[in-house]
Amino acid sequence: MRVYNNIDEFTAVKNAVVTIGTFDGVHIGHRKIISRIKELANSIGGETVILTFFPHPRMILQPEDESLKLITTMDEKAQLMESLGVDHFIITPFSRDFSNQTAEGYIRDVLVNKIGTKKIVIGYDHRFGKDRQGGLDDLLRLGPVYGFDVVEIPEQDINEVAISSTRVRNALLSNQIDLANSCLGYPFFITGTVIRGDQLGRELGYPTANIVVAEKYKLIPADGIFAVTVNVGGKHHKGMAYIGSRPTVNGVTRNIEVNIFDFNQDIYNQAIRMEFHHYVRGDVKFESLDQLKTQLAKDKEDVLALL
Repeated sequence: MRVYNNIDEFTAVKNAVVTIGTFDGVHIGHRKIISRIKELANSIGGETVILTFFPHPRMILQPEDESLKLITTMDEKAQLMESLGVDHFIITPFSRDFSNQTAEGYIRDVLVNKIGTKKIVIGYDHRFGKDRQGGLDDLLRLGPVYGFDVVEIPEQDINEVAISSTRVRNALLSNQIDLANSCLGYPFFITGTVIRGDQLGRELGYPTANIVVAEKYKLIPADGIFAVTVNVGGKHHKGMAYIGSRPTVNGVTRNIEVNIFDFNQDIYNQAIRMEFHHYVRGDVKFESLDQLKTQLAKDKEDVLALL
């Protein structure tokens, strides 16, 4: 798969089969749409093209709203798209100027001239152009003019996509990890860089890798202990993760830490990927570090039983 960070990097391909959207999470609803464009591309000897936008339109059009949290970062989204066999993934920088294009200008300049669209797979509710005035009707009207076909995604499938995204976000924020993963079709994961902590975990006999996620918009599950697997340098390891502010030692900042089982490598400043498989328990303030250490031993047993 080729990734483009601007529409101008893309050169039109023969028989492009295109779909457009944010595809947050690339969950099972999205995968149905991706399977559809792959089928259509195979039927006409074409290539699949997914057009997405970054920053998310809400970040530009509603900058005062900092509540937006996304299931996947753009890099994570690209990894998932590649795993599904998409040919081209175009990340278009979203701006007010971009949003102010006329509907026909967007269709002509972006979909036709830049991408070479022969088929576009789109939902009935997709809006584009200035004041979101463009939609399915414009595509159907202009398709014969510019030589592309429009394939409408059924309303039921569109609703499924919206419901799945909402269910995943709500599930992660309430630590229903099993439900989130069933909607996603894969274990929810975060990617981040390992930084040096205060070594408290090492003192307790459970050294942890402290993870910093650079993207502030990335959704992080609610506080607690989780059964996870950690990908370090292409190898998977079992572990138990902690998200919280460490109330037992009166912590004030929210941390993401993972104790990787049977692992003693120096991975400071390395990027790792942590996959969440099960929720174990909530965050608790213990009366002493000895009580916490006893609980961590039980947590490890529970995690190993779950993994």
